[in-house]
Amino acid sequence: MDHQLLTTLLFLAVVALTLGITIWASRQTSGAADFYAGGRSFSGIQNGFAIGGDYMSAASFLGISGAIALSGYDGFLYSIGFLVAWLVALLLVAEMLRNSGRYTMADQLAYRMKQRPVRMAAATSTVVVSIFYLLAQMVGAGALVALLLGADSQALKNLTIIGVGALMIFYVTIGGMKGTTWVQIVKAILLMVGSALIVVLVLAHFHFNLSELLGTAASNTGKGQAFLEPGLKYGVSTTSKIDFLSLGLALVLGTAGLPHILIRFYTVPTARDARKSVLWAIGLIGVFYLFTLVLGFGAAAMLKGDKAADVAASGGNLASPLLAEEVGGGAGSTGGAILLAFIAAVAFATILAVVAGLTLTSSTSVAHDIYNSVVKGGTASETDEIKVTRIAAAAIGVISIALAIPAQKLNIAFLVALAFAVAASANLPAIVYNMFWRRFNTRGATWGIYGGLLSSVGLVFFSPVVSGSETALVTGADWAWFPLSNPGIISIPLGFFFGWLGTVTSHEPASVERFTELEVRALTGAGAEQAVQH
Repeated sequence: MDHQLLTTLLFLAVVALTLGITIWASRQTSGAADFYAGGRSFSGIQNGFAIGGDYMSAASFLGISGAIALSGYDGFLYSIGFLVAWLVALLLVAEMLRNSGRYTMADQLAYRMKQRPVRMAAATSTVVVSIFYLLAQMVGAGALVALLLGADSQALKNLTIIGVGALMIFYVTIGGMKGTTWVQIVKAILLMVGSALIVVLVLAHFHFNLSELLGTAASNTGKGQAFLEPGLKYGVSTTSKIDFLSLGLALVLGTAGLPHILIRFYTVPTARDARKSVLWAIGLIGVFYLFTLVLGFGAAAMLKGDKAADVAASGGNLASPLLAEEVGGGAGSTGGAILLAFIAAVAFATILAVVAGLTLTSSTSVAHDIYNSVVKGGTASETDEIKVTRIAAAAIGVISIALAIPAQKLNIAFLVALAFAVAASANLPAIVYNMFWRRFNTRGATWGIYGGLLSSVGLVFFSPVVSGSETALVTGADWAWFPLSNPGIISIPLGFFFGWLGTVTSHEPASVERFTELEVRALTGAGAEQAVQH
């Protein structure tokens, strides 16, 4: 009971810290610019840590280490995709998006097109991508708290998901972007410190000999050399190889279309700070993904018997917390209890920071793009817009809770990969065309977004993820005809194709003058903080 009390207190302390930050930040927030973009007051380094905090989600900390623990080399492929994606974001998106938008992704798209249809499409895509991503975080929260409290009841996991939903609504409605950003910065620091501590302890256990660690992992899993080589998960059949290509495309191209990452570039004062923030984020994220290698293989090497079974039953999601307990001295030891509590608390802070960013992004898009621009024609006051943002945050929180409860048996890295596929299919084509194709027009933007969105979500619906497999969302039914778990290899080209087709079949004349203005803004930052209505 002493250990249980210790873990619970440490866990609650982290939650209390994030709540305190949010309340403090709410007192520094006044007006839409503060609420949506933190007043563009964060430095490149601060925003780099916040991006890292936003990006190193439960999928990275729990999902990837779990995927490595279960699939060895093939599990690490998630890390490579997530990291390489930042080169695309740096080269294509960061600086130009910061210069040409204001609060949401749609600001940049709607600048030279008809406001209402483009903003409606962009807002719809933003909400769908955010909800996919939210599912992953909340599933991770349910598994974590059940482990921490030593109970495996489904009711407790469901209550945890409801609690996370309530907390994320609180963060967004009270703290806005300033509160969310500071929570993400603190969480990034905690995550790096916690991960580094476990990594050092794992390596010390194997005398800082990586070869010994990998060899023990390979023999302990019973898969031998195959555990350390490509193909254990994605080389089984032609379908699995194509599925891997699809996953890789989604991960590498998805980051540049993730709405909650894109709006982070609006929080810095200059384009130079936007570039600097991406470079800091790449450094942090790169080091962290090296940590996941040790965490994943360490879990495979050190967790045996019931603990190994627990990792497998959780889809890999419990690998890092159980490894922390093991290197601290094992179950029942004070050191194990402290480390388990600390890592679980850090992971929970990770989840809270990411869900706050996602909820803020999607609710901002509902209020700024749909309510203000579509419903009110750009005439809504800042006060009304912020009020609608808060209502939308509550609604999105409720929807996410309802969807997360049945999704608890899916690996969260895998769930996030689906969000990346939707982002790469629906958002990236429109953003790239808008910045680089003079002829691109309103129909092209709407067809590209809706075409990529419907094709990616539709293919997921008819895939083994939803029905027809043991780990499917819907058991006892089978309507799956699409063989791949990730739709990216089909839906991303379709997004680009529909964007092209909509443009060339439209009689709407391209606004050459507007394109030139957007190009100047994107490259120079001139007028970046002005409203983008026309």
